[in-house]
Amino acid sequence: MARNRDWREFIPDEHQVPHGRQQDTGKPPPAQQQVRVQRSSRGRGGKTVTIITGLELPIGQLNGLAKALKAATGTGGTVQENTIVLQGDQTMAVLEQLTRRGYRPKRSGG
Repeated sequence: MARNRDWREFIPDEHQVPHGRQQDTGKPPPAQQQVRVQRSSRGRGGKTVTIITGLELPIGQLNGLAKALKAATGTGGTVQENTIVLQGDQTMAVLEQLTRRGYRPKRSGG
């Protein structure tokens, strides 16, 4: 009796993407997203943070981008409700990193 010993992904067939085609997520490309980068210390006990808003990414990609930005700036941070929060005033470094990744970020706030 023959057994099927192929390894298979546990994803239903209707959700698989045909070879050579990307799945349409309905999200605009990076250059068309309105990304804002601002420095804030409000409600954080006087600690300064950099807040990045306007990113329209799935949560997995948002976490990956946050990890890359934390590594590039050498600081800690987190993702909170489609917003990336980095410790310290990292606005210039974040603007540069997002521009390298194809976004067109703008500095927001004072």
